[in-house]
Amino acid sequence: MQPHIRFTHTLTILGLAVTLAACAGPGPRPDSDLQLATGSITQAEAADARQFEPVLLNQAQNKVADARELIDREEYREAERLLEQAAVDAQLAGARSETEKARRAVEEINANIENLRRQLEMDQQ
Repeated sequence: MQPHIRFTHTLTILGLAVTLAACAGPGPRPDSDLQLATGSITQAEAADARQFEPVLLNQAQNKVADARELIDREEYREAERLLEQAAVDAQLAGARSETEKARRAVEEINANIENLRRQLEMDQQ
């Protein structure tokens, strides 16, 4: 094999090794995922998830805390996965809270309608 071909092969292999090493790195910091997850938790708290879905909200907060530790250790991929789960948990907690509040509002309206109906019947007698 000619020396320049051997040198080209060596450079090609070295380039591939550098490319693979770059791909196998920790990846980018999941800062946007962290913001999304914390924002979702804030929205869930605003929707009274602390009252209606405290377990799910706590799970989301714990996942964010665990993800912060992973970020400190530069384990970004696992942190990203946890942050995605935390955002989903928080969004679900918020949605369930809003659903529960709506259900209770409907119950109250139905109870008021029933009371009015009874009063009308008593007034007619």
